[in-house]
Amino acid sequence: MTLTELKTFLAIIETGSLVRASERLNVTQSTVTARLKSLEDTLGHALIYRNKSGATLTAAGVRLRTFASTISDLWRQAEQEVALPDGLSAMCNLACVPEIWPSLGEPFFNTLRLHFPEVAISVWVGSEDEVSQWLANGKCDLAFSHSANLGAHQNQIKLRAERLILVSSNPKTPVKGDPTYIYTEMGEVCGREHAIFYSDAGTARLSFNSAELGLRHLLNVGGSTYLPAQFAKPFIESGQLFEVANAPVFERPCFLVLNAKAQANWRWFDDCFQRFADQI
Repeated sequence: MTLTELKTFLAIIETGSLVRASERLNVTQSTVTARLKSLEDTLGHALIYRNKSGATLTAAGVRLRTFASTISDLWRQAEQEVALPDGLSAMCNLACVPEIWPSLGEPFFNTLRLHFPEVAISVWVGSEDEVSQWLANGKCDLAFSHSANLGAHQNQIKLRAERLILVSSNPKTPVKGDPTYIYTEMGEVCGREHAIFYSDAGTARLSFNSAELGLRHLLNVGGSTYLPAQFAKPFIESGQLFEVANAPVFERPCFLVLNAKAQANWRWFDDCFQRFADQI
């Protein structure tokens, strides 16, 4: 089993056929077929069903997909670190959920970028599940998220809580009883507090699982919802949104999660984190 065979397997999955995979990889279809057969022979299982409509995974193929993706990502990270140009001595793969990028992710990124020029930085933005997966498979070394669930060989630092404020496209929106109110996912703890305060307000007709989607809806359609204060700040300052007066403010925990092995090798981390902590 080779890395080339695994990359070919992933290309077949992503494109949906051997023909399109050969076009993406710039090789002949017979080469793609040969690589797939070699991989299947090594593992002793068929991985792909081939038919007129394209290619679909077998049960063994489904099981291999996660491992193949992880191996490919780790190899790409290894290539990055080994190929660091002169003047760079370390690599930091930083992940963050979108809604806390303005308040935590970006300040840390700027601190690292400005004060530690010897560190190369790669930024990944994704959902809570994606960030957790990237930490688990080694795609990222450091992540800002709301999750307090630690994996193996991970360290965690609890950060300042994220303030969630009620914002609206209408400056006269009431705290309760707004028919255009949207529920935006705010985590288990804040969700319970929200349910208690708004227990007599009925169920929101619309809901989103991310602040990014809630914000986009407010800007495009209108309405009101809870958003992280820093996330909403530019749109309040520009007059596109308004903070609803006298509405309760909820606080959502935030964490910095680190790959313990990577952290142990970072001589720059303690100084960088202290500079970051002093400004937030």
